[in-house]
Amino acid sequence: MVDVMLVLLIIFMVITPMLQNKVNIDLAKVNDPTAMPDADKEDAVVVAVTRDGKVYLGQNQVSMKDLGPKVAAMLENKTSKEMFNARRCARAV
Repeated sequence: MVDVMLVLLIIFMVITPMLQNKVNIDLAKVNDPTAMPDADKEDAVVVAVTRDGKVYLGQNQVSMKDLGPKVAAMLENKTSKEMFNARRCARAV
């Protein structure tokens, strides 16, 4: 029974990071990054733009003309609407 539980634990440890389904982007490198823990909340609306100009809303690729209405719809019922700039919360050099 313990062996089965250990195998399940290992499986969950390997699979859990894969479930985040986020788009991999390179953040700007800065000397004094600002920690912004609220930007990582589960209900955060994340917009990413890759170097080749692709725009992602969460993990879904969207066109620039569809981005505004989709973000507005996602923010419609939120009481706190705070925006974070990727350059401010970028990783340290």
